[in-house]
Amino acid sequence: MQVVVASNNAHKIQEIRTALDFPGWEFVPLKAVASYPEPEEDGETFLDNARIKARAAHEATGMPALADDSGLVVDALDGAPGVRSARFAGDHGDDGANNRLLLEMLDGVPDEQRTARFVSVLVFIDADGAETVARGTVEGHIGYTEVGDEGFGYDPIFHPDVFGGTITMAQVSMEQKNAVSHRGNALRNLKEQLLAMADSHLRSS
Repeated sequence: MQVVVASNNAHKIQEIRTALDFPGWEFVPLKAVASYPEPEEDGETFLDNARIKARAAHEATGMPALADDSGLVVDALDGAPGVRSARFAGDHGDDGANNRLLLEMLDGVPDEQRTARFVSVLVFIDADGAETVARGTVEGHIGYTEVGDEGFGYDPIFHPDVFGGTITMAQVSMEQKNAVSHRGNALRNLKEQLLAMADSHLRSS
């Protein structure tokens, strides 16, 4: 079964392929199957935007679709950058500018108030249009400078609690990151739900 991923982000698609390793399932990027106007991600929550992207991909292709919306939530900034994480500094996907702006806004904020978390929400729509939602988070805090060459986005300034808070998400391998990341946690949750539904279907048939 082919599933269209409502993204062309190679990092994200590879993470999905690794986590959802169902026999016979193939996850393909949008550019490989369809061309259509990108839907406006004008939702107020990660779930809103993931649903907008999944529905648009499903309707455009007729295929099962999977979409993710994720971002960074900083407590001292009342949840910002939140759903605007990718375009926080203005231009979509300018990681360096986003990180610099965030650090500037947190200038003078003490350690104990720099708590934050990455959030990921996944929406999977099957061939019949039924929707499954999964969520994952990873807690941590924002550092003072960018450290590390791995990962992308806010990884160089995010210190996850799971690694003791002493290193950033950009200082660990992709395998280590996937084992604890917000998207990794959401994908594991989605996999559990899909396996449970498949088992229930087999039992009732």
